[in-house]
Amino acid sequence: MSSPGPPGALRLGVLGCADVAFRRMLPAMVRGPLVSLVAVASRDAGKARSFAGRFGCDAVEGYERLLARPDIDAVYIPLPTRIHAQWSVRALRAGKHVLCEKPAATTLREASQVVAAAREGGLLVMESFMFLHHGQHARVRELLRDGVIGRLREVSADFGIPAPPASASSGTLSSLEETGVYPLRAARLFAGEQLEVVGATLSPASGAGADTSGTVLLRSPSGVTARLGFGWDRSYRCAYELWGSEGRLTLDRAFTTPDTHRPVLRVERPEGVRELTLLPEAQFENTVEAFALAVRRQADFGSHYDDVLRQATLVEAVRSSALAA
Repeated sequence: MSSPGPPGALRLGVLGCADVAFRRMLPAMVRGPLVSLVAVASRDAGKARSFAGRFGCDAVEGYERLLARPDIDAVYIPLPTRIHAQWSVRALRAGKHVLCEKPAATTLREASQVVAAAREGGLLVMESFMFLHHGQHARVRELLRDGVIGRLREVSADFGIPAPPASASSGTLSSLEETGVYPLRAARLFAGEQLEVVGATLSPASGAGADTSGTVLLRSPSGVTARLGFGWDRSYRCAYELWGSEGRLTLDRAFTTPDTHRPVLRVERPEGVRELTLLPEAQFENTVEAFALAVRRQADFGSHYDDVLRQATLVEAVRSSALAA
């Protein structure tokens, strides 16, 4: 049986035994003081027992059985992308708050259904972009606000990996949904929310969603552009660059930052180059803490709803533009 955890802790269940859950998210949960990991569910009872034994919680066979438990306040969903929205809606209708792996939905229609279920139940749904909860990006925003590179003119962001995820073998997994969402979310973070898709490519363009790479050009109403690249047919790259009227700021290992990594912000100006080295942070633990605090405060669910919808809107606009080209 699972331990009760710290007094007042958010009681969490996990739907699915994905690799990212085993390697990163569940260890973050058991280390966090604000949550108590209660149970892990799988359709495979043996897999559920294996996870539960590793993390000291209950094993549950079947997702519906976990959702029916009264001792669970919230669920983390690391299931395959195509069923994120389906199980988020079921969890919300069962009265559970939801932390869902990105993307929270594969279409704007699905995202709208998820948000509608969350609003109806007065529950939190949060899309788990871990990188947003690493302090390096807040420091970048401070430097921008202080005018270190002058007026922002362009955002460049890339996320590429050498080989597709194992689940891509079905021929339906989209690199836009798995890797492209990171640069798109970074573009929103720095260039603003009202981004127009000027052009996009997906290779190969496929109505089934089985693209392996892509490029996107965005533009904000103020004239800031964003050039984005992604895919799993290239060498590893995980970085962004902000180009301003008076300099550039670059950050490597921007999205999948290891807990022990000391980020280096490189600032280039006419008078020279300087590097700012930051302290390591555990972005998975930060994400779990942010989710638990949002549930506890019950005050800012609307911003999370908006975030899910804006991300889904932008992804859909990219896909539509690329397929029409």
